[in-house]
Amino acid sequence: MIDIMETLFDICALPGPPGFEIPVAQRVRDLLEQQMDETWTDVLGNVLSVRRCGKDGARKLMFDAHIDETGLIITGIEEGFLRFAALGGTDARVLPASEVTILTEPPMYGVIGVMPPHALEKEESEKVVKIEDMFIDIGMQQEEAVNAVTPGTPAVLAHGARRFGDNKICGKALDDRAGFVAILRAVELLGDAALDVDLYVMASVQEEVGTRGATPGVYAIAPDCCVVVDVGHAKTPDSKPVETREELGGGVIISRGPNMNAVLTESMIKLACGCEIKHQINVEPGGNSGTNARAIQISREGVATALLSIPMRYMHGAHEVISIDDVENTARLLAETARIRD
Repeated sequence: MIDIMETLFDICALPGPPGFEIPVAQRVRDLLEQQMDETWTDVLGNVLSVRRCGKDGARKLMFDAHIDETGLIITGIEEGFLRFAALGGTDARVLPASEVTILTEPPMYGVIGVMPPHALEKEESEKVVKIEDMFIDIGMQQEEAVNAVTPGTPAVLAHGARRFGDNKICGKALDDRAGFVAILRAVELLGDAALDVDLYVMASVQEEVGTRGATPGVYAIAPDCCVVVDVGHAKTPDSKPVETREELGGGVIISRGPNMNAVLTESMIKLACGCEIKHQINVEPGGNSGTNARAIQISREGVATALLSIPMRYMHGAHEVISIDDVENTARLLAETARIRD
């Protein structure tokens, strides 16, 4: 049986910023090969897998979760300090004084420098520092740093994931490796059950820089329907109640809106109710949910797409928080969806 927490510890420790996902993609491929009939990697780096039902003309159902994480890329070196830009939606507010891993060979430790409060005027101390004004301290002089790190080298926030409170997990890259583990667990829950569909899994890359991996991945497979699994914002004391209603531990989030196929979405809500799967309803009124659902829904002649989300606190930070119970409930709903008979 898959241990959700231990599997997340495993894959969240691996680096995988957009365009540089190879370490985590290799591990994800290993995990899929243990459960699926065939697994391969496409040109962009998406890991794709299929479990065939063995029936002629079977429809294709795809589950998707992205495996890249927000990160940094080195742009230059000044006096031994590394300048950098964001890879994806990296939150500038959480970067000062953060520890980072620079993906040299071997990887290198660094700290994002921050001016001590003693040296700042009050107005300056209350401002968010722009990423272009930050630097990474690697403890080297200019010549040494130039020889050690080249521009274009990626970096990620240091550390993986760890236990947190009651059956929760905290760390980097849970967006969206928690979604992938939910899919992996769903495949396990299906066991040897006979299916009426060929089940495809896509562990997609480059979601954080514009859903780039999902576009060619889904175009190649041409599924009849797809369930995208990502993360969603969970309530905190400072969140806006109108915009963030979902609770950590409140169950899988099912989204309604124009980016989702109404028939598929409502069937999943009905399944969640009938199978007593803990769930929450989210409303996405725009045509772009900010997930791979946007790219997948309008691929080729269109794909019937649904969006499930795992509630998360502190998204795109070094200390994202999720509940293992929400991952399990997401997996259960995915498994029940694959069992649907026409």
